[in-house]
Amino acid sequence: MPIENLDEYPSIKLEKQGSSETIEPLKLGQKIKDIRSNLGITLEEASQRTGLARSTLSKIENEQISPTFQAMQKLASGLQIDMPQLFEPPKSIMASGRRDLTMQGQGKPHPTPTYEHELLATQLTHKKMMPFKSRIRTRRIEDFVDWVKHDGEEFLLILEGEVTLYTEYYEPINLKEGDSAYYDANMGHMLTSVSEQDALILWVTAK
Repeated sequence: MPIENLDEYPSIKLEKQGSSETIEPLKLGQKIKDIRSNLGITLEEASQRTGLARSTLSKIENEQISPTFQAMQKLASGLQIDMPQLFEPPKSIMASGRRDLTMQGQGKPHPTPTYEHELLATQLTHKKMMPFKSRIRTRRIEDFVDWVKHDGEEFLLILEGEVTLYTEYYEPINLKEGDSAYYDANMGHMLTSVSEQDALILWVTAK
């Protein structure tokens, strides 16, 4: 796609080669805003990185002005992206229609020496998340042979009782009903109950 006429078009319409069918117009301002948001930086920070005025960036993101080729070069350099990334057409998201229900108490049991897991949504394969409830039976870290470690990231929510969350790089912390934690599951971690009854938690592991 020629880009020397870029500043003539607030948005670019792409056409499939050899077909009159068009793809949804690519709005450069929104694309730039999405990239900035994904980087987790403010307009002010983006201005410092690119050398473009904050007001100019705001107008570009809101499609009030079209960026010149020189501005596009500064954006690509300052945001540390390749120029072609700014011209990628929007991805079409198709709903797969996948769904799985797990009624109360009907999950798949999976007991271990320290936890009593109830696996949820077991009918779905190739899941991006693994949800399960766990009854924390142990009250001593000595019951663990070693740190629990595995790929992915993990979220836990305390449903009943109270636990102590031990992690490899942080001090132990007590979590009560309604508290939650999110952490890198490659980091060693383990839980023990500290309440009178065995704590119940919801665990979600993401690949």
